[in-house]
Amino acid sequence: MWRRPFLWFIVAAALVYALYPYFTDDVGMRESLLLAAVYIILASNLNLMIGYAGYVNFGNIVFFGLGGYICLYLVTALHWHVIPAALTGGAAVSALALLFGLGILRLRGAFFALATIGVNQAIQQLVVNFEPWGGATGIYLSLDAYGPLGGPMQALWTTYLMIVAVTTASLLASYAIRHSKFGLGLLAIGQNEDAASVLGVPTPRYKAMVYSASAFLPAVAGGLYFFKSGIIEPSSAFNLQTSIEAIVMVMLGGSGTILGPALGAFLYEELRGFLLTAQSFSQFQLVIAGALLLLIVQFVPGGLLGWVHQRWPRTRRWLE
Repeated sequence: MWRRPFLWFIVAAALVYALYPYFTDDVGMRESLLLAAVYIILASNLNLMIGYAGYVNFGNIVFFGLGGYICLYLVTALHWHVIPAALTGGAAVSALALLFGLGILRLRGAFFALATIGVNQAIQQLVVNFEPWGGATGIYLSLDAYGPLGGPMQALWTTYLMIVAVTTASLLASYAIRHSKFGLGLLAIGQNEDAASVLGVPTPRYKAMVYSASAFLPAVAGGLYFFKSGIIEPSSAFNLQTSIEAIVMVMLGGSGTILGPALGAFLYEELRGFLLTAQSFSQFQLVIAGALLLLIVQFVPGGLLGWVHQRWPRTRRWLE
């Protein structure tokens, strides 16, 4: 597997991504790249549902939020180290997604998409009224929680490196799934679910499995991100706008590809940062995102990576 140039490209890009702000000691660059890395994780794992299985999930952010809450609760209430706390959050959310997936993935098309919105809103309201997790005010970390990582300042750099590691794992997992029997089954489901079922693909099990797989790393990233932030609240943990933006990122880069969602997430985050800081466009972020999605669907349905592959077919060897 490691003979493929694309895998070495991912590893090399991840090393540059991780080390550049560290050696330049550019805190602003680190924060910008960290947020882009989080979006890459969300988009790459959402692509497992949209690009591979053909199911649009508007509630992808619920995995991120639940992972954050479980991680911070374990850190504050039980005094766990952040790494096992984040991994435990990821495993718990993935198991929960498997159970939910067995139910809601019986729905298709718009009905499934609406159901995922309902799941996100229901979980948010449950958390708002769940006092052990702070209710509507959320969970706050004390400075003592950063002691195992060398204090608050060192924890910022360590958390950044861990999130970049999760980003790399997301891309490698996407590659491994796409080039496996499981991935071929998902692609068949995305093309024609009924035909895939007739041909012997266990569609209910595969759909539930990919729904669960798409939850694990976003949940781990949620734990690390909110640990770094020092606070988690229901409104920020389950922001439906972020799920919508993640769909735009997947379509922008190229759904069904491995690198496309990462490329789309990085470019969209740069555009988003410009819009939020530009006084003339700060209130039109979602309007521009919606217009961008319409333009992609109408003129570049394969996304940026699909357009590159169409113009220069040899790039498929390096950019999958």
